[in-house]
Amino acid sequence: MNAATNKATHPVSVVVVTGPTASGKTELAIQLAERFGGEIINADSMQVYRYMDIGTAKPSLEERARVPHHLFDVVTPDADYSAGRYAETARQVVREIDARGRIPIVTGGTGLYIRALLHGLINTGGAEPGLRQSLEAEAEQALSDGNPGLLHERLRKQDPAAAESIHPHDIRRTIRALEIIVQSGQMASAVREDHAFGEEAFPALHLVLDPGREVVSERIANRCQAMIDAGLLREVRSLRERGYGSELRSMQAIGYRHINPVADGSDTLANAVVAMAADTRRFARRQRTWLRKVNDAVWLDPTQEEEAFSRVEAFRA
Repeated sequence: MNAATNKATHPVSVVVVTGPTASGKTELAIQLAERFGGEIINADSMQVYRYMDIGTAKPSLEERARVPHHLFDVVTPDADYSAGRYAETARQVVREIDARGRIPIVTGGTGLYIRALLHGLINTGGAEPGLRQSLEAEAEQALSDGNPGLLHERLRKQDPAAAESIHPHDIRRTIRALEIIVQSGQMASAVREDHAFGEEAFPALHLVLDPGREVVSERIANRCQAMIDAGLLREVRSLRERGYGSELRSMQAIGYRHINPVADGSDTLANAVVAMAADTRRFARRQRTWLRKVNDAVWLDPTQEEEAFSRVEAFRA
């Protein structure tokens, strides 16, 4: 089927391959792209950053050579890269891939990015600079006072569901949730749930990979150790030498925030890998919580490649 025929008979649609961390998304996405003539669009909020390869579990150069990949390594670690910016760029890439008569395959575990791509972002009248600046200043003061969890604790009291889905170290998302509460007069979790299943910008097939909690937990432990063995400490030191300090949002992500103290000489790799695996497991639980709310998601074990192939074939028919 050529590109013109495809455009005449199909709306622009996407295949989404998602799931908790270490569930096997990368390999299945590549297999689907190879089988159906697809191109991969990153939906991992950390894999957009250059120089951050090991700690983000970015696809290897060999994997990226198998099929075209998009939206990897697009900004430096000090860039203010938002879900809104991602959605705008990713939608354009989706259309360009479709215009070539190929299949856009969105893969990654950042639920906010996938939701922004397919449904847009929550409209609460836009960010209020004064409110945000006030909350950011309060967060900085709380950190100086030795109480970095102050805003997250406030969110927990005002909106327990939102707090449960946000890591206490994620100041940016905590502040955004508090902003939504002030701007909308509603709990952020309720506003997001109302928004989550709005009209899709593109018809989408959601394939959710999940081999089960125990398997994912074991894979996470193995992956974290493999990152250490592959040179995550060396990568963090290289980032610091390039001028990307530990205070950056990107450097506060899982893995990087655990290794920064090791680079400073205030912690050990043995302690860091244990804490890193524990935080990654908690993140995987939050990913599952979001994924359970996705309408019509098809949950698969990573070994069910043929089922995934059949689902994509039926979706594209």
